[in-house]
Amino acid sequence: MDLMRFTVIDERTRVSFVAPCPTLEALVAACAQGPRTLEELLDAAAPFAPELRERVLSGLAVFDEHNSPENLQRIHAAFDYCRPEEVPVFRILDERTREMSLKPVRAGIVLFNLRERRIVQVQNTYAEIQRKGRVRLARPAPNMARVQRYELPAEWSLVPSR
Repeated sequence: MDLMRFTVIDERTRVSFVAPCPTLEALVAACAQGPRTLEELLDAAAPFAPELRERVLSGLAVFDEHNSPENLQRIHAAFDYCRPEEVPVFRILDERTREMSLKPVRAGIVLFNLRERRIVQVQNTYAEIQRKGRVRLARPAPNMARVQRYELPAEWSLVPSR
C-alpha cells in the first residue's frame, strides 16, 4: 500500500502522520466543509476514511503520554530508529519534529493549513489535487450513492495551484 505524510496545522496544534494515499482525497473533501481544527477535519473525513480519526487521535494520546515540549527524547528516538513511513503520529514542537513533518514518505507530503485555508503540495506523486471532485464513501448506506461530490470554497488555496 502506498503511503503519504500529512501535516495538519490549526490554531492550537501542528500534527504530522503517515497514512495510505487515498487519505488525500478524504482530507481534501473534508476541507470543503470548512474545518477549523484537526478534530473537525478528521470528523469531516470520516465518511471517506472511517479509521483515520481514531488512528490519529490515539496516536496523539500515545505521543502526549511519552513526550512533552520540554522532553522529546522518545519521538526523537523514533525518528532515529524508524523508517520515515513507520514514524508514529506526532506533534510538531521543535525544529527536529518540524523537519520530520516536512519529510516526504513514498508518494510525498501534503500540508493542510486550516488556519489559513491552504493546502500545500510539498511533494505529491500520488494524484493531482482538484478544487472540486468526487470521493468514494467508505461505507455507503443502502440506497445511497457510493461517491460524493465536493468543492473547495473560494477562500481555500492550493499551493502549487492547479
